[in-house]
Amino acid sequence: MLKNSLRDELLEFRRVRDWEQFHNPRNLATALSVEAAELLEPFRWASEDQARDIVRERRAEIADEMADIAILLTYLAHDLAIDMDAAVALKIRANAEKYPVDKARGSNKKYSEF
Repeated sequence: MLKNSLRDELLEFRRVRDWEQFHNPRNLATALSVEAAELLEPFRWASEDQARDIVRERRAEIADEMADIAILLTYLAHDLAIDMDAAVALKIRANAEKYPVDKARGSNKKYSEF
């Protein structure tokens, strides 16, 4: 998902700090969950109209949390040797089967509710 040069820079950042020792799959998955929760924090209790204002006012903070998520996901994908581009492509195809346009267009129903 990240360009190879950016991914390599990120992996080098981690390597020179000797942080790989802390980055087992469980710890990375836990950290991902924590960062995803931090992304939600500004929106807690916000209405839809307030959420739009929050995005405008706290865009840099939101981008920072999204970057944390991308970084951790990059580490996890690298460490587990998962090609994220291939994984996303497979998921798109699977979702296309679960959510055919004629049934899913404009609907928020889960595929099992069609």
